[in-house]
Amino acid sequence: MAEPEPQRKVEPQLLNGDDDLNDEEREDADASEAVKRKRRKKKRSRTSGPVCDFAAGTNEAEGDSGEAGGVGEVAAQLEQQTLEEKERPEDAEEDGDEGENSAVKKKRKKKKKKGAKGQTDPPSVPICELYPNGDFPKGEECEYPPSKDGRSAAWRTTSEEKRAMDRANEEMWSDFRQAAEAHRQVRSYVRSWIKPGMTMIDICEKLEDCSRRLIKENGLSAGLAFPTGCSINHCAAHYTPNAGDPTVLRYDDVCKIDFGTHINGRIIDCAFTVTFNPKYDRLLEAVSDATNTGIRCAGIDVRLCDVGETIQEVMESYEVEIDGKTYQVKPVRNLNGHSIGQYRIHSGKTVPIVKGGEATRMEEGEAYAIETFGSTGRGAVHDDMECSHYMKNFNVGHVPIRLPRAKHLLNVINENFGTLAFCRRWLDRLGESKYLMALKNLCDLGIIDPYPPLCDIKGSYTAQYEHTILLRPTCKEVVSRGDDY
Repeated sequence: MAEPEPQRKVEPQLLNGDDDLNDEEREDADASEAVKRKRRKKKRSRTSGPVCDFAAGTNEAEGDSGEAGGVGEVAAQLEQQTLEEKERPEDAEEDGDEGENSAVKKKRKKKKKKGAKGQTDPPSVPICELYPNGDFPKGEECEYPPSKDGRSAAWRTTSEEKRAMDRANEEMWSDFRQAAEAHRQVRSYVRSWIKPGMTMIDICEKLEDCSRRLIKENGLSAGLAFPTGCSINHCAAHYTPNAGDPTVLRYDDVCKIDFGTHINGRIIDCAFTVTFNPKYDRLLEAVSDATNTGIRCAGIDVRLCDVGETIQEVMESYEVEIDGKTYQVKPVRNLNGHSIGQYRIHSGKTVPIVKGGEATRMEEGEAYAIETFGSTGRGAVHDDMECSHYMKNFNVGHVPIRLPRAKHLLNVINENFGTLAFCRRWLDRLGESKYLMALKNLCDLGIIDPYPPLCDIKGSYTAQYEHTILLRPTCKEVVSRGDDY
Protein backbone atom coordinates (compact mmCIF):
# COMPACT_ATOMS: atom_id res chain seq x y z
CA MET A 1 0.00 0.00 0.00
CA ALA A 2 1.42 3.52 -0.77
CA GLU A 3 2.05 6.18 2.23
CA PRO A 4 -0.72 8.68 2.34
CA GLU A 5 -0.06 12.67 2.05
CA PRO A 6 -0.43 14.45 5.50
CA GLN A 7 -3.37 16.76 6.00
CA ARG A 8 -2.76 20.67 6.03
CA LYS A 9 -3.78 22.64 9.17
CA VAL A 10 -6.51 24.93 8.20
CA GLU A 11 -6.11 28.43 9.78
CA PRO A 12 -9.06 30.58 10.21
CA GLN A 13 -9.27 33.37 7.70
CA LEU A 14 -8.93 36.91 9.02
CA LEU A 15 -10.41 40.02 7.69
CA ASN A 16 -8.13 42.46 5.90
CA GLY A 17 -8.62 45.06 8.67
CA ASP A 18 -7.41 42.77 11.43
CA ASP A 19 -4.31 41.84 9.53
CA ASP A 20 -3.36 45.48 9.11
CA LEU A 21 -3.76 46.08 12.85
CA ASN A 22 -1.31 43.32 13.68
CA ASP A 23 1.26 44.83 11.36
CA GLU A 24 0.94 48.24 13.10
CA GLU A 25 1.37 46.62 16.53
CA ARG A 26 4.54 44.95 15.34
CA GLU A 27 5.92 48.24 14.03
CA ASP A 28 5.09 49.98 17.36
CA ALA A 29 6.83 47.26 19.29
CA ASP A 30 9.88 47.46 17.10
CA ALA A 31 9.96 51.26 17.46
CA SER A 32 9.69 51.12 21.26
CA GLU A 33 12.56 48.64 21.41
CA ALA A 34 14.69 50.92 19.22
CA VAL A 35 13.96 53.93 21.51
CA LYS A 36 14.92 51.88 24.56
CA ARG A 37 18.20 50.86 22.94
CA LYS A 38 19.01 54.53 22.14
CA ARG A 39 18.24 55.58 25.71
CA ARG A 40 20.47 52.84 27.09
CA LYS A 41 23.30 54.00 24.82
CA LYS A 42 22.82 57.62 25.92
CA LYS A 43 22.87 56.62 29.58
CA ARG A 44 26.08 54.68 29.10
CA SER A 45 27.76 57.60 27.30
CA ARG A 46 26.58 60.06 29.99
CA THR A 47 27.90 57.90 32.78
CA SER A 48 31.29 57.28 31.17
CA GLY A 49 31.85 60.76 29.65
CA PRO A 50 32.24 64.20 31.32
CA VAL A 51 29.22 65.28 33.30
CA CYS A 52 27.76 68.76 33.50
CA ASP A 53 25.07 70.16 35.75
CA PHE A 54 22.55 70.06 32.89
CA ALA A 55 23.10 66.30 32.31
CA ALA A 56 22.78 65.56 36.01
CA GLY A 57 19.47 67.39 36.10
CA THR A 58 18.19 65.35 33.15
CA ASN A 59 19.03 62.07 34.82
CA GLU A 60 17.30 63.11 38.03
CA ALA A 61 14.21 64.00 36.02
CA GLU A 62 14.17 60.52 34.55
CA GLY A 63 14.11 59.13 38.09
CA ASP A 64 17.26 57.00 37.75
CA SER A 65 18.46 57.42 41.32
CA GLY A 66 21.66 55.32 41.01
CA GLU A 67 22.97 57.13 38.00
CA ALA A 68 21.95 60.54 39.35
CA GLY A 69 23.94 59.92 42.54
CA GLY A 70 27.11 59.13 40.52
CA VAL A 71 26.71 62.28 38.44
CA GLY A 72 26.27 64.44 41.58
CA GLU A 73 29.51 63.07 43.05
CA VAL A 74 31.44 63.89 39.88
CA ALA A 75 29.96 67.42 39.84
CA ALA A 76 30.99 67.95 43.46
CA GLN A 77 34.55 66.82 42.62
CA LEU A 78 34.71 69.26 39.72
CA GLU A 79 33.53 72.15 41.92
CA GLN A 80 36.17 71.28 44.52
CA GLN A 81 38.81 71.16 41.78
CA THR A 82 37.73 74.60 40.51
CA LEU A 83 37.99 76.11 44.00
CA GLU A 84 41.46 74.65 44.45
CA GLU A 85 42.58 76.16 41.15
CA LYS A 86 41.28 79.58 42.23
CA GLU A 87 43.11 79.37 45.55
CA ARG A 88 46.33 78.16 43.97
CA PRO A 89 47.66 81.67 42.80
CA GLU A 90 47.12 83.10 46.28
CA ASP A 91 48.94 80.17 47.88
CA ALA A 92 51.70 80.53 45.32
CA GLU A 93 52.20 84.19 46.24
CA GLU A 94 52.21 83.39 49.95
CA ASP A 95 54.73 80.58 49.49
CA GLY A 96 56.88 82.61 47.12
CA ASP A 97 55.81 80.52 44.10
CA GLU A 98 56.51 82.30 40.82
CA GLY A 99 53.10 81.93 39.20
CA GLU A 100 51.69 84.09 36.47
CA ASN A 101 49.68 86.29 38.86
CA SER A 102 52.66 86.79 41.18
CA ALA A 103 54.86 87.68 38.22
CA VAL A 104 52.36 90.30 37.10
CA LYS A 105 52.19 91.80 40.57
CA LYS A 106 55.98 91.87 40.83
CA LYS A 107 56.16 93.70 37.52
CA ARG A 108 53.65 96.25 38.76
CA LYS A 109 55.67 96.78 41.93
CA LYS A 110 58.83 97.28 39.91
CA LYS A 111 57.10 99.88 37.76
CA LYS A 112 56.07 101.79 40.87
CA LYS A 113 59.66 101.75 42.12
CA LYS A 114 60.90 103.09 38.81
CA GLY A 115 58.31 105.88 38.93
CA ALA A 116 59.41 107.10 42.38
CA LYS A 117 62.01 109.82 41.93
CA GLY A 118 65.17 110.12 43.98
CA GLN A 119 67.83 112.80 43.99
CA THR A 120 70.67 112.42 41.50
CA ASP A 121 74.38 113.01 41.99
CA PRO A 122 75.05 115.84 41.27
CA PRO A 123 71.60 117.10 42.38
CA SER A 124 69.32 117.95 39.46
CA VAL A 125 65.77 116.90 40.43
CA PRO A 126 63.68 119.85 41.70
CA ILE A 127 62.48 119.60 45.29
CA CYS A 128 58.84 119.94 44.19
CA GLU A 129 59.25 116.75 42.11
CA LEU A 130 60.94 114.85 44.94
CA TYR A 131 57.91 115.60 47.13
CA PRO A 132 54.99 115.72 44.64
CA ASN A 133 52.38 115.60 47.43
CA GLY A 134 53.73 118.90 48.82
CA ASP A 135 54.66 117.38 52.19
CA PHE A 136 58.16 118.85 52.53
CA PRO A 137 60.50 117.94 55.42
CA LYS A 138 60.08 120.04 58.53
CA GLY A 139 62.94 121.73 60.29
CA GLU A 140 63.85 121.31 63.95
CA GLU A 141 60.76 121.96 66.08
CA CYS A 142 61.55 123.37 69.53
CA GLU A 143 59.47 124.39 72.51
CA TYR A 144 59.54 128.11 73.27
CA PRO A 145 61.74 129.14 76.23
CA PRO A 146 59.97 129.76 79.55
CA SER A 147 59.11 133.35 80.41
CA LYS A 148 61.07 135.30 83.01
CA ASP A 149 58.47 134.58 85.66
CA GLY A 150 59.00 130.85 85.09
CA ARG A 151 55.84 130.09 83.14
CA SER A 152 56.28 127.31 80.59
CA ALA A 153 55.20 127.63 76.94
CA ALA A 154 54.37 123.91 76.64
CA TRP A 155 50.64 124.73 76.57
CA ARG A 156 51.02 126.05 73.03
CA THR A 157 51.69 122.58 71.62
CA THR A 158 48.38 121.22 72.96
CA SER A 159 46.16 124.27 72.53
CA GLU A 160 43.50 123.57 69.90
CA GLU A 161 43.28 127.27 69.10
CA LYS A 162 47.03 127.50 68.38
CA ARG A 163 46.89 124.33 66.31
CA ALA A 164 44.11 125.81 64.20
CA MET A 165 46.13 128.98 63.67
CA ASP A 166 49.13 126.84 62.69
CA ARG A 167 47.06 124.95 60.12
CA ALA A 168 45.71 128.21 58.73
CA ASN A 169 49.27 129.23 57.79
CA GLU A 170 50.31 125.80 56.52
CA GLU A 171 50.74 127.05 52.94
CA MET A 172 53.26 129.66 54.09
CA TRP A 173 55.17 127.16 56.25
CA SER A 174 55.24 124.78 53.28
CA ASP A 175 56.87 127.43 51.06
CA PHE A 176 59.58 127.99 53.68
CA ARG A 177 60.18 124.25 54.01
CA GLN A 178 60.51 123.70 50.27
CA ALA A 179 63.07 126.50 50.01
CA ALA A 180 64.89 125.13 53.09
CA GLU A 181 65.14 121.61 51.64
CA ALA A 182 66.65 123.06 48.46
CA HIS A 183 69.15 124.98 50.61
CA ARG A 184 70.14 121.85 52.55
CA GLN A 185 70.76 119.77 49.43
CA VAL A 186 72.69 122.54 47.68
CA ARG A 187 75.02 123.23 50.60
CA SER A 188 75.63 119.50 51.05
CA TYR A 189 76.60 119.35 47.38
CA VAL A 190 78.87 122.40 47.72
CA ARG A 191 80.77 120.84 50.64
CA SER A 192 81.54 117.81 48.45
CA TRP A 193 83.57 119.76 45.87
CA ILE A 194 84.67 123.13 47.24
CA LYS A 195 88.45 123.15 47.63
CA PRO A 196 91.48 125.45 47.49
CA GLY A 197 92.54 126.53 44.00
CA MET A 198 89.02 127.22 42.71
CA THR A 199 88.17 130.75 41.61
CA MET A 200 85.41 132.47 43.55
CA ILE A 201 83.43 133.00 40.33
CA ASP A 202 83.46 129.26 39.59
CA ILE A 203 82.34 128.46 43.14
CA CYS A 204 79.46 130.93 43.03
CA GLU A 205 78.23 130.00 39.57
CA LYS A 206 78.36 126.25 40.25
CA LEU A 207 76.43 126.75 43.49
CA GLU A 208 73.85 129.03 41.88
CA ASP A 209 73.30 126.72 38.92
CA CYS A 210 72.51 123.84 41.28
CA SER A 211 70.29 126.05 43.43
CA ARG A 212 68.30 127.20 40.39
CA ARG A 213 67.68 123.59 39.35
CA LEU A 214 66.54 122.39 42.77
CA ILE A 215 64.31 125.38 43.48
CA LYS A 216 62.98 125.13 39.89
CA GLU A 217 63.50 128.81 39.15
CA ASN A 218 60.35 130.43 37.81
CA GLY A 219 60.46 134.21 37.63
CA LEU A 220 59.45 135.79 40.93
CA SER A 221 57.57 132.67 42.07
CA ALA A 222 60.70 130.64 42.86
CA GLY A 223 64.40 131.30 42.66
CA LEU A 224 67.45 132.72 44.43
CA ALA A 225 66.71 135.20 47.20
CA PHE A 226 70.03 137.08 47.03
CA PRO A 227 73.52 136.70 45.51
CA THR A 228 75.89 134.10 46.90
CA GLY A 229 78.16 135.66 49.49
CA CYS A 230 81.65 134.16 49.64
CA SER A 231 83.45 136.71 51.83
CA ILE A 232 87.02 135.77 52.73
CA ASN A 233 89.04 136.31 55.93
CA HIS A 234 88.66 139.91 57.20
CA CYS A 235 85.71 140.53 54.84
CA ALA A 236 82.64 139.48 56.82
CA ALA A 237 79.71 139.92 54.42
CA HIS A 238 78.27 141.13 51.10
CA TYR A 239 81.12 140.06 48.85
CA THR A 240 80.43 138.18 45.64
CA PRO A 241 82.80 138.39 42.64
CA ASN A 242 82.00 140.65 39.71
CA ALA A 243 82.90 139.62 36.17
CA GLY A 244 86.65 139.36 35.70
CA ASP A 245 87.43 138.97 39.42
CA PRO A 246 90.52 136.67 39.58
CA THR A 247 90.27 135.86 43.34
CA VAL A 248 91.15 132.24 44.15
CA LEU A 249 90.24 130.31 47.30
CA ARG A 250 93.36 129.32 49.29
CA TYR A 251 94.08 126.70 51.93
CA ASP A 252 94.49 129.26 54.74
CA ASP A 253 91.32 131.21 53.89
CA VAL A 254 88.19 131.47 56.04
CA CYS A 255 85.29 131.63 53.58
CA LYS A 256 81.69 132.48 54.56
CA ILE A 257 79.16 130.87 52.20
CA ASP A 258 75.90 132.84 52.51
CA PHE A 259 73.13 132.18 49.98
CA GLY A 260 69.35 132.19 49.96
CA THR A 261 66.41 130.52 48.24
CA HIS A 262 62.75 131.47 48.12
CA ILE A 263 59.33 130.13 47.14
CA ASN A 264 56.67 132.81 46.57
CA GLY A 265 58.87 135.33 48.37
CA ARG A 266 59.27 133.16 51.50
CA ILE A 267 63.02 133.50 51.99
CA ILE A 268 65.51 131.10 53.56
CA ASP A 269 68.59 133.02 54.73
CA CYS A 270 71.23 130.56 55.91
CA ALA A 271 75.05 130.65 56.04
CA PHE A 272 78.05 128.61 57.15
CA THR A 273 81.83 128.98 57.17
CA VAL A 274 84.28 126.83 55.18
CA THR A 275 87.89 126.29 56.29
CA PHE A 276 90.57 123.78 55.32
CA ASN A 277 93.19 124.53 57.98
CA PRO A 278 92.20 123.07 61.39
CA LYS A 279 93.73 126.04 63.22
CA TYR A 280 90.42 127.90 62.70
CA ASP A 281 88.24 125.19 64.27
CA ARG A 282 87.94 126.99 67.60
CA LEU A 283 86.78 130.19 65.88
CA LEU A 284 84.09 128.30 64.00
CA GLU A 285 83.01 126.53 67.19
CA ALA A 286 82.61 129.86 69.00
CA VAL A 287 80.41 131.39 66.29
CA SER A 288 78.33 128.25 65.79
CA ASP A 289 77.69 128.02 69.54
CA ALA A 290 76.67 131.68 69.65
CA THR A 291 74.19 131.19 66.79
CA ASN A 292 72.61 128.15 68.45
CA THR A 293 72.39 130.08 71.73
CA GLY A 294 70.55 132.90 69.97
CA ILE A 295 68.14 130.37 68.42
CA ARG A 296 67.42 128.81 71.83
CA CYS A 297 66.82 132.22 73.40
CA ALA A 298 64.51 133.48 70.63
CA GLY A 299 60.75 133.15 71.00
CA ILE A 300 57.39 134.89 71.13
CA ASP A 301 57.43 137.98 73.38
CA VAL A 302 61.22 137.73 73.86
CA ARG A 303 63.01 141.09 73.80
CA LEU A 304 65.55 141.45 70.99
CA CYS A 305 68.10 143.06 73.33
CA ASP A 306 68.00 139.96 75.57
CA VAL A 307 68.89 137.74 72.60
CA GLY A 308 71.87 139.99 71.77
CA GLU A 309 73.16 139.99 75.33
CA THR A 310 73.06 136.18 75.52
CA ILE A 311 74.88 135.83 72.19
CA GLN A 312 77.66 138.20 73.26
CA GLU A 313 78.16 136.39 76.55
CA VAL A 314 78.63 133.03 74.83
CA MET A 315 80.89 134.26 72.03
CA GLU A 316 83.25 136.21 74.26
CA SER A 317 83.74 133.12 76.42
CA TYR A 318 85.88 131.61 73.64
CA GLU A 319 89.57 132.18 72.94
CA VAL A 320 91.38 131.01 69.82
CA GLU A 321 95.06 130.56 69.08
CA ILE A 322 96.14 131.26 65.51
CA ASP A 323 99.80 131.17 64.44
CA GLY A 324 100.97 131.34 68.03
CA LYS A 325 98.84 134.34 68.98
CA THR A 326 95.77 134.15 71.24
CA TYR A 327 92.63 136.14 70.44
CA GLN A 328 89.38 136.58 72.29
CA VAL A 329 86.52 136.05 69.85
CA LYS A 330 84.58 139.28 69.48
CA PRO A 331 81.05 139.61 68.13
CA VAL A 332 80.90 142.05 65.22
CA ARG A 333 78.72 144.66 66.92
CA ASN A 334 77.44 146.45 63.81
CA LEU A 335 76.19 143.27 62.08
CA ASN A 336 72.83 141.88 63.13
CA GLY A 337 70.23 139.25 62.53
CA HIS A 338 66.89 140.47 61.18
CA SER A 339 63.24 139.71 60.63
CA ILE A 340 62.24 138.39 57.20
CA GLY A 341 59.16 139.45 55.24
CA GLN A 342 57.69 138.29 51.95
CA TYR A 343 60.05 139.41 49.17
CA ARG A 344 61.85 141.46 51.82
CA ILE A 345 65.07 140.10 53.30
CA HIS A 346 65.27 142.83 56.00
CA SER A 347 61.72 143.60 57.08
CA GLY A 348 62.33 146.10 59.86
CA LYS A 349 63.41 144.39 63.09
CA THR A 350 67.07 143.71 63.89
CA VAL A 351 68.43 141.00 66.18
CA PRO A 352 71.64 142.36 67.76
CA ILE A 353 74.57 140.14 68.73
CA VAL A 354 75.73 142.44 71.54
CA LYS A 355 73.92 143.82 74.57
CA GLY A 356 72.23 147.22 74.52
CA GLY A 357 69.95 146.75 71.55
CA GLU A 358 66.28 147.58 71.16
CA ALA A 359 63.72 146.30 73.64
CA THR A 360 61.31 145.42 70.81
CA ARG A 361 59.71 142.01 71.23
CA MET A 362 59.45 139.13 68.80
CA GLU A 363 55.89 138.31 67.75
CA GLU A 364 53.92 135.22 66.82
CA GLY A 365 53.95 134.35 63.10
CA GLU A 366 57.22 136.15 62.32
CA ALA A 367 60.29 134.71 60.62
CA TYR A 368 63.82 135.65 61.68
CA ALA A 369 67.36 135.14 60.46
CA ILE A 370 69.48 134.49 63.54
CA GLU A 371 73.07 135.13 62.44
CA THR A 372 76.24 135.81 64.36
CA PHE A 373 79.67 137.01 63.25
CA GLY A 374 82.81 136.40 65.28
CA SER A 375 86.10 138.22 64.61
CA THR A 376 89.71 138.20 65.77
CA GLY A 377 89.94 141.89 64.82
CA ARG A 378 88.21 144.97 66.24
CA GLY A 379 84.73 143.50 66.14
CA ALA A 380 83.37 146.20 63.82
CA VAL A 381 83.07 146.36 60.03
CA HIS A 382 83.16 149.15 57.45
CA ASP A 383 82.44 149.46 53.71
CA ASP A 384 85.36 148.39 51.55
CA MET A 385 86.20 147.06 48.07
CA GLU A 386 84.12 147.15 44.89
CA CYS A 387 80.35 146.93 45.30
CA SER A 388 78.57 143.87 43.92
CA HIS A 389 75.26 143.62 45.88
CA TYR A 390 72.25 145.83 45.07
CA MET A 391 68.59 145.80 46.06
CA LYS A 392 65.55 147.88 45.18
CA ASN A 393 64.27 150.07 47.99
CA PHE A 394 61.15 148.34 49.31
CA ASN A 395 59.38 151.58 50.26
CA VAL A 396 60.27 153.70 47.25
CA GLY A 397 57.36 155.30 45.41
CA HIS A 398 57.24 156.72 41.90
CA VAL A 399 60.44 158.57 41.01
CA PRO A 400 60.75 160.30 37.60
CA ILE A 401 63.71 158.94 35.58
CA ARG A 402 65.20 160.92 32.70
CA LEU A 403 67.83 158.54 31.32
CA PRO A 404 66.28 156.01 28.88
CA ARG A 405 68.91 153.40 29.79
CA ALA A 406 68.10 153.81 33.48
CA LYS A 407 64.39 153.30 32.72
CA HIS A 408 65.22 150.14 30.76
CA LEU A 409 67.45 148.80 33.55
CA LEU A 410 64.76 149.44 36.18
CA ASN A 411 62.26 147.48 34.07
CA VAL A 412 64.71 144.57 33.90
CA ILE A 413 65.21 144.69 37.68
CA ASN A 414 61.46 144.83 38.36
CA GLU A 415 60.73 141.87 36.08
CA ASN A 416 63.52 139.60 37.27
CA PHE A 417 64.27 140.55 40.90
CA GLY A 418 61.50 142.79 42.19
CA THR A 419 62.54 143.82 45.71
CA LEU A 420 64.98 140.90 46.09
CA ALA A 421 68.74 141.53 46.11
CA PHE A 422 70.79 141.00 42.94
CA CYS A 423 74.37 141.41 41.74
CA ARG A 424 76.15 142.55 38.62
CA ARG A 425 76.87 138.97 37.52
CA TRP A 426 73.13 138.35 37.35
CA LEU A 427 72.64 141.37 35.11
CA ASP A 428 75.41 140.03 32.85
CA ARG A 429 73.61 136.67 32.78
CA LEU A 430 70.45 138.39 31.51
CA GLY A 431 72.40 139.85 28.59
CA GLU A 432 72.66 143.40 29.93
CA SER A 433 75.80 145.38 29.04
CA LYS A 434 77.14 148.89 29.62
CA TYR A 435 74.69 149.39 32.49
CA LEU A 436 77.02 150.82 35.15
CA MET A 437 76.05 154.45 34.47
CA ALA A 438 72.34 153.59 34.51
CA LEU A 439 72.82 151.60 37.73
CA LYS A 440 74.62 154.53 39.36
CA ASN A 441 71.78 156.84 38.30
CA LEU A 442 69.20 154.57 39.95
CA CYS A 443 71.32 154.50 43.12
CA ASP A 444 71.63 158.29 43.13
CA LEU A 445 67.84 158.62 42.83
CA GLY A 446 67.36 156.32 45.83
CA ILE A 447 65.47 153.68 43.83
CA ILE A 448 68.26 151.12 44.20
CA ASP A 449 70.39 150.73 47.35
CA PRO A 450 74.01 149.52 47.04
CA TYR A 451 75.38 147.05 49.62
CA PRO A 452 79.19 147.07 49.40
CA PRO A 453 81.37 144.42 51.13
CA LEU A 454 81.73 144.83 54.91
CA CYS A 455 85.24 144.30 56.28
CA ASP A 456 87.10 144.27 59.60
CA ILE A 457 90.77 145.26 59.81
CA LYS A 458 93.10 143.50 57.38
CA GLY A 459 94.86 140.47 58.80
CA SER A 460 91.90 139.50 60.97
CA TYR A 461 89.62 136.52 60.47
CA THR A 462 85.83 136.50 60.63
CA ALA A 463 83.37 133.59 60.72
CA GLN A 464 79.59 133.40 60.31
CA TYR A 465 76.76 130.97 61.00
CA GLU A 466 73.08 131.64 60.32
CA HIS A 467 69.68 129.93 60.42
CA THR A 468 66.11 130.93 59.59
CA ILE A 469 63.51 130.34 62.32
CA LEU A 470 59.69 130.45 62.20
CA LEU A 471 57.77 131.60 65.28
CA ARG A 472 54.75 129.36 64.72
CA PRO A 473 51.76 129.52 67.08
CA THR A 474 52.49 126.06 68.49
CA CYS A 475 56.29 125.92 68.46
CA LYS A 476 59.52 127.41 67.15
CA GLU A 477 60.78 125.77 63.95
CA VAL A 478 64.43 126.09 62.92
CA VAL A 479 63.37 125.51 59.35
CA SER A 480 66.86 125.57 57.76
CA ARG A 481 68.42 123.14 60.27
CA GLY A 482 70.24 120.18 58.70
CA ASP A 483 72.54 117.33 59.65
CA ASP A 484 75.57 119.51 58.94
CA TYR A 485 74.89 122.39 61.35
